[in-house]
Order: sequence, then C-alpha cells, then structure tokens
Amino acid sequence: MNQEKFPVNAHQLYHAHVYYNKATLAQATSLCEEAKIRFGAEMGRLHKKRVGPHPHWSCQLAFDSGQFAGLISWLEAHRQGLSILVHGVTGDDLKDHTEHAYWLGESSPLNLALFGG
Repeated sequence: MNQEKFPVNAHQLYHAHVYYNKATLAQATSLCEEAKIRFGAEMGRLHKKRVGPHPHWSCQLAFDSGQFAGLISWLEAHRQGLSILVHGVTGDDLKDHTEHAYWLGESSPLNLALFGG
C-alpha cells in the first residue's frame, strides 16, 4: 500500500473512504456532504459499523479522474485529522485496496481476506 505517497491520478474511477467514529461523525458528515456539493462526488451511506474491508465507520465518495485533482487537494486541506483511504477502481478489489491505494492521514490495516489477500 502506498502509505508514504500522496494520491496519484492514474485511473479512470476512484473511491475515497472517509473514516470516522462516534465523536467525529458530524465532522465526517459535513466533509462528505461538502465534497458532494463542491465536486459532484457521489456520496455513499454514512456507515455506523465496519463495512467490507474497512476497519472503521466510513463513508464512500465515488469520483472520476476529472474530479481527482480538485477533490483530493480539497479533502487534504479540510479533513481536519480524519483519515481517508483513496483508491482506484479497476475491477480488481485486492489490487485496488493495496497497489492502487493511498492515504490522506493515518493508515489503518484493511481486512484484505475478503478479497483473498
């Protein structure tokens, strides 16, 4: 996983998973809703449980390469301590969550067993 590098625009489609907990739910909600309004990102549900490979509560933002530069820079500037997993969407879930994955903030180990990893 590319924990040391800033996200790179190398794919057509992306997901950004904003991680939060009970104490930061309102902050994450505001961040995701603003990303939807400002950049046209598709906002998923605000999960109050672990979903898929994600080790924390999360909200998914879906976007494309044309939205990438503005959205990623804005998320980095406005995440206020929240960790965000950014990854390409290529159809290979294991690679998307490892080789094509980047972090804004602290990384967390993912449950890659779901993908056979």
